[in-house]
Amino acid sequence: MIVLPAPQPGAVDPLSPDDEAEQRGFPIDRSVHAWQAQFTGGLSPAAVLQAFADWSIHLLNAPGKQADLVRKAFRKWLRFGNYAARAPFKPGTPPAIEPLQGDHRFLGPDWQTLPFSLIWQGFLFTQQWWHNATTGIRGVDPRHANIVHFAMRQYLDAVSPANFPLTNPEVLRATIEQGGQNLQRGWQNWLDDTERAVLGRPPVGAEAFQVGRNVAATPGKVVYRNRLMELIQYAPTTDAVHAEPVLIVPAWIMKYYILDLSQANSLVRYLVGRGHTVFMISWKNPTEDDRDLGMDDYLELGPLKALEVVRAIVPGAPKVHAVGYCLGGTLLAIAAARLARACHECLKTVTLLAAQTDFTDAGELMLFISDSQVTWLEDMMWDKGYLDTKQMAGAFQLLRSNDLVWSTMVRQYLLGERPAMTDLMAWNADATRMPQRMHSEYLRRLFLDNYLAEGRYRARGEPASLADIKVPIFAVSTARDHIAPWRSVYKITWLATSDVTFVLASGGHNAGIVSEPGENGPDRPDRGYHIGAITRDDYHLDPDTWYSRATWHDGSWWPAWAAWIEAWSGERSAPPPMGSAGKGYPVLADAPGSYVLAR
Repeated sequence: MIVLPAPQPGAVDPLSPDDEAEQRGFPIDRSVHAWQAQFTGGLSPAAVLQAFADWSIHLLNAPGKQADLVRKAFRKWLRFGNYAARAPFKPGTPPAIEPLQGDHRFLGPDWQTLPFSLIWQGFLFTQQWWHNATTGIRGVDPRHANIVHFAMRQYLDAVSPANFPLTNPEVLRATIEQGGQNLQRGWQNWLDDTERAVLGRPPVGAEAFQVGRNVAATPGKVVYRNRLMELIQYAPTTDAVHAEPVLIVPAWIMKYYILDLSQANSLVRYLVGRGHTVFMISWKNPTEDDRDLGMDDYLELGPLKALEVVRAIVPGAPKVHAVGYCLGGTLLAIAAARLARACHECLKTVTLLAAQTDFTDAGELMLFISDSQVTWLEDMMWDKGYLDTKQMAGAFQLLRSNDLVWSTMVRQYLLGERPAMTDLMAWNADATRMPQRMHSEYLRRLFLDNYLAEGRYRARGEPASLADIKVPIFAVSTARDHIAPWRSVYKITWLATSDVTFVLASGGHNAGIVSEPGENGPDRPDRGYHIGAITRDDYHLDPDTWYSRATWHDGSWWPAWAAWIEAWSGERSAPPPMGSAGKGYPVLADAPGSYVLAR
């Protein structure tokens, strides 16, 4: 049994409120803020107004910057006017301004014809000028500058000529060729989506992916359950298995089966096929009754309890290969730090997938994290006791509004096209809630105050220092991750005192992790990764220097990781039993269990 030391007398959690009444807040204030949040999309008006006030005051008091903006505006309109004067008489005139890398809105051939080429180039010049106007102003708080720049980018994305039928030549062409049928289909799509949103139903096509049938379908048993999680043990598919089992800790913001999707792209199925005994935590979807569950509850009832159960079921109480994804990886890092003092025989290796441990440079998601914004979110959650899935999804979509919001609306509502539903898209729509207390502690302790990276984090009143982690670490990040930027993930190499094998995979936060090998071998031609080891002698290695030294490999990173954990594994033997009734962990149900099905 894993027993953490009890808090020492006098040990104080740095987040413990000095005044309980102040921590509760005034109910009338919280009720008003919760009501207001329905109209602000969960954003704190005070935080946004503060940012714009800071920016505007400094800009008004910067005549040099103002003169520079006037000069830039004149030069941009001169370039635009020169192009407008030549383009009608000289076909093939190169554009006066090109879209930024990754901006595909205006690349189609219809956009290169007049007058549409003038429309989108004028828009890009305007977009570029606003970028200049919201950056490079001395004295503005960097966080405020980023908020203003982000807000203006959202506005410009919303008013892009690609979003309106009369200024989008592709929509006009489709409307003419189809006699307006595209708009009729788009209207029906909008009505259908609106009805589904109001009724809380999944998006069109998601019903084709049923949990337990064609996703989350790897055979297994639920061998333990508490108020926060079910523990699934997967059935072996080989005659012998590695001595050390694998425990996977997914993020509680999502259903676990992103790591057990369809048969072809299930990480769980891949591992059991290579002779590993795999256990998976399936988090409960919390309700109002769970509002007071905190980070310590998730730590103790999650990975720590799961480790205890796994080591009891597998004969010989072996060390465990622990794997954490996203927020689950952050929680696993905290658990590993605590176990470094309490249980030296618990962990064999630690694998962190797109998981941050230092939140200093946590990307644009930090725009939503400030004292004002966190207080606003706390008031939002106060009414229901949890953060609803819609608020979380909306925040993530805003980070890539051009791709995830506006381009999708144009395709579905103006062109009348429905994208084919995939297992990953269906999983993404199957989100979970987060308890009020846990989410507040998570945002304040980790994002806002960065206690974990600074060595000030406490679990049950005791320090949890990443510097105590001595077991080997395998850390995976992805090149286009807008939730956990790879340079932020890389910082585990500076914080832990163990050797780290670091991987930078192609793809984004989800698709880069669900990177299964090809059907006919280990390679996937559309994927690749950089890999390089960082020893304690290279603890100072910065991410760009690491990148220049790392080796590139085509295909999936899964085989490289599997070979790594197998190199740290012992001899193979017969598979362990499914559960252990004699030790108090009988089989309770077939996988995927009941928690994953809760809405």
